[in-house]
Amino acid sequence: MSTGSGAASAPAPDHRDTQAALDTPARNSMFSSLRIRNYRLFFLGQVVSNIGTWMQRIAQDWLVLSLTGSSAAVGITTALQFLPMLLFGLYGGVLVDRLRKRPTLIVTQIAMALTSLALAVLTLTGRVEVWHIYVAAFALGLATVVDNPARQSFVSELVGPGQLQNAVSLNSANFQSARLVGPAVAGLLITGVGTGWAFLLNGLSFVAPLTGLMLMRARELHPVERAPRGKGQLREGVRYVTGRPELLWPIVLVGFIGTFACNFPVYLSAFADDVFDGGAGVYSMFNTLMAVGSVSGALLAARRGTARLRLLIVAAIAFGALEILAAASPQLWMFALIMVPLGLFSMTVNVTTNTSLQMATDPVMRGRAMALYMMVFLGGAPVGAPIVGWITDTYGARVGFAAGGAVAVAAASVIGLILARLGGLRLSVGWDRGHPRVRFVPRERQEALAPVA
Repeated sequence: MSTGSGAASAPAPDHRDTQAALDTPARNSMFSSLRIRNYRLFFLGQVVSNIGTWMQRIAQDWLVLSLTGSSAAVGITTALQFLPMLLFGLYGGVLVDRLRKRPTLIVTQIAMALTSLALAVLTLTGRVEVWHIYVAAFALGLATVVDNPARQSFVSELVGPGQLQNAVSLNSANFQSARLVGPAVAGLLITGVGTGWAFLLNGLSFVAPLTGLMLMRARELHPVERAPRGKGQLREGVRYVTGRPELLWPIVLVGFIGTFACNFPVYLSAFADDVFDGGAGVYSMFNTLMAVGSVSGALLAARRGTARLRLLIVAAIAFGALEILAAASPQLWMFALIMVPLGLFSMTVNVTTNTSLQMATDPVMRGRAMALYMMVFLGGAPVGAPIVGWITDTYGARVGFAAGGAVAVAAASVIGLILARLGGLRLSVGWDRGHPRVRFVPRERQEALAPVA
């Protein structure tokens, strides 16, 4: 394990790590990292590209559903897109730790643009078949294996440690803000001129981030130590993460959530088509409303400046509970309304986990740590999407959605108790001014409050 410049941010495991590593404050204004020119170029390029990405996501899901009429087929498409992350995610992290981030991102962005353009040609010429979409989804996933950890870890080189949490939060707000525009535009394109145009515009949108990457000033980056070539680097990364509970358990939590609770292409398309008898416009509306909540969650994280363990656990439980509530909603308006807080708590879980991992990881290990995080979070889809797709087809959309929410609540509750125990905390149940009060307190304090026999 490296003991370079990042060692101070990655102390040896201690019973206080679980809480202390997540409680470091960052006193920034909501948009402070945008004052940095290189990050501003990166941010603006991602605005355009993310809109195209959301357009393609909606068009891809709806095209598969139109061709097959099966939620399971949508789940298979999602699984194929994230299967490379599950199979090769850690190897992608090893590569990212060895390579320079900016040239790496230029290559991956070009690869993803070509994939989208190829799918656009097939769709616009009327030759597209389901297996074409499967191949395109898998190819996009292969590029993501390197692109995702490279983008995640490149943020620290753009802004430095002082602005890291703010930049991570704004990145999430950027991606989710595009969700407000992309699904709406995709819905208009699908109903007006067809899904092929959404694929074409997404392919062209990669011009924006490529231009931003090429215009950056290399001298203004915050270089970090790159890992040298060597044997055992993958195992070293796994040992590093598994030996630190403040890294391991949040990753385990988002693994359960990503695998079973975040299969929104399956859930929302089924609710739009089967439960509420809507169309592409209703499906786009669900995604847009979730984006409203997600943007709010990301901006609140940027302003909050802290990444606390208790917030992660509470947000995960609330997220799962809202899925269960949405599954039981009898009316379209009620289901749609729940999408807003659902997006907020989903983004709170995402940003809190992402930020805490980056801040607690040695820079020379950051690519591997983020690759493991993304492998677990996104790579769980190949396992979960077909399962929830089958449950949805067999037992109905309501049962599938409720089952995903129940998994999130159970996982967050159990892992919250594990982390509290590792952090030297105990559950305290009592009364405050006639009202029940449940909280975690240090073991020493709990013992001091215990009545004397």
